[in-house]
Amino acid sequence: MGFIGIIPARYASTRFPGKPLALIHGKPMIQVVYEHVRESGLDQVAVATDDERIAQCVRGFGGHVVMTSPDHPSGTDRCGEAARLLQLGDEDVIVNIQGDEPGISAKEISLLTSLFARPEVEIATLVRPFTDPEEAENPNKVKVVIAQDRKALYFSRFPIPYRRDTASEAPTYHQHLGIYAYRHKTLQNLIKLTPSMLEQTEKLEQLRWLENGYNIYTAPCDYTGIGIDTPEDLQRFNT
Repeated sequence: MGFIGIIPARYASTRFPGKPLALIHGKPMIQVVYEHVRESGLDQVAVATDDERIAQCVRGFGGHVVMTSPDHPSGTDRCGEAARLLQLGDEDVIVNIQGDEPGISAKEISLLTSLFARPEVEIATLVRPFTDPEEAENPNKVKVVIAQDRKALYFSRFPIPYRRDTASEAPTYHQHLGIYAYRHKTLQNLIKLTPSMLEQTEKLEQLRWLENGYNIYTAPCDYTGIGIDTPEDLQRFNT
């Protein structure tokens, strides 16, 4: 079993076109993410893109790039094609690292991959407890309810669990960080699934997996997530 990091990256973005090539302290964002992932000790790291400008950038700093179709609706689908092109084994584990997370570190990636020491784990992701309960009201921060065995029960943009009795003890709300790992054979099955009702309602692809009977195991961490979605986010990160 090998561990392979795949960083899906596309040039087109409604809010921030060319985002992977935006400079962070003088380096393209995709290079910053790539270098952080390499520090985790994964067996292989590749950028999956459909854009030659991104590919040239990655080759320029000595990274590995896999050219994929421009028609993928999600980073998961792009990872699936890249994994096929890399001819990975069924039990190899793919870590899907978002290309706009320059704060990701070896600590988070190692925590995620450690879950695959258990043979029953097919999909894994990271969560963190909200330190400020008011954060849970933000629909852009996805919440997750977790079972005692660390399986995800449900993901929502709504603050779950709902606290019906305000006299009772406040629950711990957990944020889903959107960093996934999957066994290769599982990933290839996931990308064949058709969109589900829950997924289309909440606009969360992981609900499709739950609806189809897949287990998603979680690991708690203290990483807050530093996604760069807009030029303003980049400006704040660079200051």
